[in-house]
Amino acid sequence: MKLIDTHAHLDHIENLDQALENADAAGVESIVAVSVDAASCRKNLEIKKAAKKPDIYLAMGMHPSEVNLDELDACVELIRNERSELTAIGEIGLDFWYKWVRKDSEKKDAQRSAFRAFLELAGEFNLPPVIHTRGTWRESFDTVKEMGIQKCEFHWYSGPIDVLKDILDSGYYISASPSLAYSPQSREALSYAPIERVMIETDSPVFYKNGSDKEGFLAEPKDIFKTLKAYCVLKDVEEEPALEIFNRNAREFFRLG
Repeated sequence: MKLIDTHAHLDHIENLDQALENADAAGVESIVAVSVDAASCRKNLEIKKAAKKPDIYLAMGMHPSEVNLDELDACVELIRNERSELTAIGEIGLDFWYKWVRKDSEKKDAQRSAFRAFLELAGEFNLPPVIHTRGTWRESFDTVKEMGIQKCEFHWYSGPIDVLKDILDSGYYISASPSLAYSPQSREALSYAPIERVMIETDSPVFYKNGSDKEGFLAEPKDIFKTLKAYCVLKDVEEEPALEIFNRNAREFFRLG
């Protein structure tokens, strides 16, 4: 079975060559490499150009935790220059749960400014945005709608069902990570969302719990099969038909290959 990891931070993986070998051996056919700032965008671009297997596709953007308006223009310029290499804008969004943001209106406004700048690029280049949001689900959704975005993904969605309903009614997607095996919020969202509006990912190299194993594991793209398994257990569906749908969703959403 071949599977697509729709969200991994390849530039953050310590032994990337080995991780890519592991992914290829496990049956990962493609990986969407997402970026968090201008330096991350440049590094992922190098990774994409150098990698042989699996196929690497590229998303560029500025994660809300890394928003720096002094670097915004450089990141936007890089995206414009490398437009032909991109399959998405991301990851971008709003996250006010960080301690250094929670009570700082200027940092919140900086996130809002960056988010809108990247959504404008997404619209201009007809590229789907990959959106990170925590504690700002409604505002993030409203901003996307206001900016006229036709296609987007709310990655690793863990927010309220009323916002999720609006996301799905708008034709947008959500994604699931290996946290689906144990996270009540993720399980609730994925129980509600139809598989036709779901993609799966690892968000490598995030550290996840491993069922009853307290040690857990540091995710690599090969662990996309753990997300698949967790989804199929949750929804009581067979793995191979689900895999085919997830791959189709990813290919259509990101226009892969």
